[in-house]
Amino acid sequence: MKTRRRLELLLEDLPCEYDPWDYYETKDQFLEPLLLCYESLQSCGAGILADGRLADLIRRVSTFGMVLMKLDLRQESGRHAETLDAITKYLDMGTYSEWDEEKKLEFLTKELKGKRPLVPPTIEVAPDVKEVLDTFFVAAELGSESLGAYVISMASNASDVLAVELLQKDARLAVSGELGKPCPGGIRLRVVPLFETVKDLRGAGSVIRKLLSIDWYREHIVKNHNGHQEVMVGYSDSGKDAGRFTAAWELYKAQGDVVAACNEFGIKVTLFHGRGGSIGRGGGPTYLAIQSQPPGSVMGTLRSTEQGEMVQAKFGLPQIATRQLEIYTTAVLLATLRPPQPPREQKWCNLMEEISKISCQKYRSTVYENPEFLAYFQEATPQAELGYLNIGSRPTRRKATTGIGHLRAIPWIFAWTQTRFVLPAWLGVGAGLKGVCEKGHTEDLKAMYKEWPFFQSTVDLIEMVLGKADIPIAKHYDEVLVSESRRELGAELRRELMMTEKHVLVVSGHEKLSENNKSLRRLIESRLSYLNPMNMLQVE
Repeated sequence: MKTRRRLELLLEDLPCEYDPWDYYETKDQFLEPLLLCYESLQSCGAGILADGRLADLIRRVSTFGMVLMKLDLRQESGRHAETLDAITKYLDMGTYSEWDEEKKLEFLTKELKGKRPLVPPTIEVAPDVKEVLDTFFVAAELGSESLGAYVISMASNASDVLAVELLQKDARLAVSGELGKPCPGGIRLRVVPLFETVKDLRGAGSVIRKLLSIDWYREHIVKNHNGHQEVMVGYSDSGKDAGRFTAAWELYKAQGDVVAACNEFGIKVTLFHGRGGSIGRGGGPTYLAIQSQPPGSVMGTLRSTEQGEMVQAKFGLPQIATRQLEIYTTAVLLATLRPPQPPREQKWCNLMEEISKISCQKYRSTVYENPEFLAYFQEATPQAELGYLNIGSRPTRRKATTGIGHLRAIPWIFAWTQTRFVLPAWLGVGAGLKGVCEKGHTEDLKAMYKEWPFFQSTVDLIEMVLGKADIPIAKHYDEVLVSESRRELGAELRRELMMTEKHVLVVSGHEKLSENNKSLRRLIESRLSYLNPMNMLQVE
């Protein structure tokens, strides 16, 4: 009862003066008397009682601990660099962010091997830096009993990971000094680099290889994390950066590179997929997504995000939640025991590279290089209004600029979905497929679709998105909202959409969209009677 009351007081931010001996703080502390009772009942012949509600409670404690669900922490790599800038300047060591990568690694490794704290207790820093330091301090107080991973968004170098390891180490030293005993919650949080942009995805394998070549880090992973490295790959920002097709291919290659790097050093790897929701943000059928991963990337473990808007749909009812867990479990087991087929020949990879290159060029020339596109996007979609809706957990932009570069992927996708153009999910795909088909590789693409799960799932998802797009409604938005001088851009994009549909059908061999998924076609068609009027009313 005192444990429950203490937690209630903490949740209500009220004073809690219980003696530490009066309550359970960790899972192991709570399990100790439960297991003692279980063994006692078994030894005296009361096994039927031991295997009842007591066994259920032991299973719940073992699974959920004291907190039900561990939370991940997440911060951008640039914020950690700013924090180390403040520290190194205060210590008259120079400016951390101005050092080259080798000097950063040398400094970080030396400090990680040392036993003294780095951050002086008297240091005065800016509010943004204080927020980062305070976060590490609270994480050290709570420990890994309550928290899971520390995710570094926009990671691009090995120093990004070591910087977090150092700040985490320093906070734990400070907290243990205050408490006069080791930090609660056991080991440090596992540090997970998140590779998001196409450039960072291309360098992901090299970053992991560099990290594991550092003796301190490799020994740390083996000792504190059972020889297990977790790496996160982001689907949203890579898609906004280069288009859906290029992002899908770069993600596929990056996962293979990361797995190869870990295998070189005998380290196990778990890939954490930052995906879900709309197709433009990496969403789609879970089973197909897992079954189309690179061979060897799903070896009994996998993590994946579920977007907030999908939680109710996938886990809102016990029966549906059970079904989702069955899908995940079955797909992971199959991908482990019977890994997905790799591309049959190198030629297929070469064709993917060519499609990706053409697709990316088309996407970026439209979104980032066309001077009229930003104004067209602002006029044709409700992107400005989305920023005023109280429905998101984060601001619509990373920085206070008007360009697309700092716009988050969520409003970028959502805005185009509202006009039924769903442009981010298909722009560039048609150009890539057309370019390769015109060079006489149509039959090769058809063979890739039939025999390569990754290519098939990529094309099927694009085909599904095309089935949800509606050219007349998108055209109506242009006619009502877009300046006359920019309507030709909208017309050009609609022609691009029709061309994409044509070549996707050629590759899949279908006569019409989603021909191989009749239940999906019926589902899409059943929504049109109320979805179309809402889309039309929104224009007004």
